[in-house]
Amino acid sequence: MQANSLVDVPSQQAHQHPNQFALMGQRRFAPLFWTQFCGAANDNLFKFALTVMVTYQLSVGWLPAAMAGLVIGALFILPFLLFSATSGQLTDKMDKAQVIRLVKNLEIGIMLAAAYGFLAHNVPVLLGCIFLMGLHSTLFGPVKYALLPQVLSERELTGGNGMVEMGTFVAILMGNVAGGLLVAMPQVGHAAVALACVLLAVVGRVLAQYVPAAPATDPGLRINWNPITETWRNLKLASGNQVVFRSLLGISWMWFFGAVFLSQFPSFAKEVLHGNEHVASLLLVVFSLGIGLGSLLCEVLSRRHVEIGLVPLGAIGMSVFAIDLYAASNSLPASGIMGVSAFLAQPAHWRIIADLALLSLFAGLYSVPMYALIQLRSQPTHRARIIAANNILNALFMIASSLIAGALLSADFTVPQVFLFVGLANAVVALYIFLLVPEYLLRFVAWVLSRCMYRFRVTGDDNIPTTGAAVLVCNHVSLVDAVLLLAASPRPIHFVMDHQIFKVPVLGALFRLAKAIPIAPRSQHPQVHDAALVAAQKVLQDGDLLAIFPEGGITTDGRLQDFKGGVMRILERQPAPVIPMALTNMWGSFFSRGDGARQMTRPFRRGAWSRVGLNIGAPLTPQLADLEVMRSRVTALLEQT
Repeated sequence: MQANSLVDVPSQQAHQHPNQFALMGQRRFAPLFWTQFCGAANDNLFKFALTVMVTYQLSVGWLPAAMAGLVIGALFILPFLLFSATSGQLTDKMDKAQVIRLVKNLEIGIMLAAAYGFLAHNVPVLLGCIFLMGLHSTLFGPVKYALLPQVLSERELTGGNGMVEMGTFVAILMGNVAGGLLVAMPQVGHAAVALACVLLAVVGRVLAQYVPAAPATDPGLRINWNPITETWRNLKLASGNQVVFRSLLGISWMWFFGAVFLSQFPSFAKEVLHGNEHVASLLLVVFSLGIGLGSLLCEVLSRRHVEIGLVPLGAIGMSVFAIDLYAASNSLPASGIMGVSAFLAQPAHWRIIADLALLSLFAGLYSVPMYALIQLRSQPTHRARIIAANNILNALFMIASSLIAGALLSADFTVPQVFLFVGLANAVVALYIFLLVPEYLLRFVAWVLSRCMYRFRVTGDDNIPTTGAAVLVCNHVSLVDAVLLLAASPRPIHFVMDHQIFKVPVLGALFRLAKAIPIAPRSQHPQVHDAALVAAQKVLQDGDLLAIFPEGGITTDGRLQDFKGGVMRILERQPAPVIPMALTNMWGSFFSRGDGARQMTRPFRRGAWSRVGLNIGAPLTPQLADLEVMRSRVTALLEQT
C-alpha cells in the first residue's frame, strides 16, 4: 500500500486493468465520475439557459442583455474566491464521500429554487441560484481531485485524471447544448429547463450514494471560517513545495489561455469567420472534444505513469496552433453570414477547425499531467487545501484573462490578434515556468529521447518505490543512460555522475540543470569526492531517489566492468534499499561507443528508432547489498530478454 494512500488499494493489483476506460467498471471510480459529470452538465445547462432567457426572451431593465453573460459568469466564479479555502479545509477534515453527498443534497435544494425562478420568471432568484451553484462547484472541486489519489495508484492517476477532464468538458458541452435547446422550446421551454435541472441534481445525488468511503486525511483540523486569512494561509501552504506551487500556476495559466478563446468564440464566429450562432457552437464543440481527446491521450503517451514530460509538449502545441489560428483567420475575405454547412464548404475554414482542435488537444496534454503531479506530490493531510488554492488561482487568472482580453479589444486589437498575443504569451510564460522548474524540461527531453530516438521498453518498473529513499545502481553504456533512467521513473532522480561528463556540450548543461552530483576519484579530486558523498547522503535523508553508475565510467567494450567502492561509502553513511537495473542493447548506439566508432558519431549507424531496454530488479536490503551481490544482480538483469 502506498504511503500517500489512505484507502485500501492493493498496490500490486490496482493497475492490472488494460486501460483507463476499465476504471468505469469499478466502484472506486465510476460513481465519482458520473456524479461530477452530472454536476458539470447541470451547472452549464442552468447557466446557458438563464443567459439565453435574459438575453433573448425577457426584458429586464436593470440587466441589459449585453451584460447578462458577464454578470452570470461573475456570480458563478465569485464563490471560488470567497469559499475555496473553506471547502479545502472541510474536505481534509471529513470523509470525502460524506462531503460529496452533502454537496449533492445542496444541489437539489438549489435546483428546486431555480425551478421556481424559471417558472415564475424571477430573475433575482435565478441569479441567486447561479451564485449558489458556484458555491456547489467550489465545494465539489477539492473533493474530486483530492479523492483520486486515495483510490487510484500512481500508474492509474494520469488515466483517472484524463477521464475526469474528458468527462468535465463533454459535460460542459452537453450542458450548454441542452440548455440552449430546452429553453428555446415554445411555451414549455422554461418548465423543461426547470425539470431537467432538478432531475440532473437528483440523479447526481443517487450516484453519490455509491461513492465508497474515503477517510479524512486530517480529522483533527480546526476550521478557520475567515475566508480572507484562510485563503492567504492556503496560498502560503501551497508555496511551501515549489514544484507543486509552480504547477498550480501552470494550470491557472491554462485556464487563462482557455478562457480567452472560449469568451471570444461568439465574436470570432460572427465578425471574423462570418458565421452564425451555430458556427460559434461548432467552435465550442471542437474545442471541448479536443481537450477531451488530449486528456485521454495522456495515459497512452505516458505509459501509465505521471509523465510531466508531456507538459512542455502541450505548451509547444498550444502556442504553435494559436499562432497558426491567427495566420489562418487574419485575412479571410468579407462575406455574408453563413451557417455551418456553408462554413465547412470552404477549404480555408478547415485549417481553422484543425488549428482549434489541435490547440485544445495540446491543452489537454498540458493540464492533465500537472493535475496528477499536484495530487502525487502534495501531502495527503492537506492535499484538498492545495487543490483549493489551485481553484483560487484559477479564478483569479480567469478574471485577469477577461480584463486583459477586454483591454486588448478596447485598444483596437482584432480577435485574431488577441489569439496571437495569447499564443506568444503562452510561449513566454511556459518557458519561464520550465526554467523555474527544470524537472519539466528534463522529463520532456527524456520523453522525446525514449520514444522518438529509441524504442524504449521497461520491465520491472514496479520495483521503483513510489515513496521513500532508494539507491538505483545501473550499468553505464552511453552518455544518455541517466536520461533513459529518468524516462523510466515516476519520480525525480538525483544522479551521481563522473565529473568529466559535465564537460560534454549540451548534455553537461542538461545534467547541471538536473542538479546531478559530480564525483571524481578521491586520489585525483578529494574535495569533489567528499562533497559528492555529503550531497548523496542528504538526498537519501530527504527520502529521494539516488542513482549511481558503480562502474565509474562508460564501458569501453560493452561488457559490465567491476564496481567501484563509492556506492558502498554512500550506503555506509545512509543505508537505503538498493534497486539493481540493467540497460540492454545500448552498446553501439549513437550515444555509446562500439563498432569501432566514438560516441555521437554516425547518428543512424544502428538505424532509426532502434530498440533498447531497461530491466529493473527487486530491491536489495542495505544489509545484503555489497559490491559482488549488486554486480551479480545487474549481470543477471543484462541476460534477461
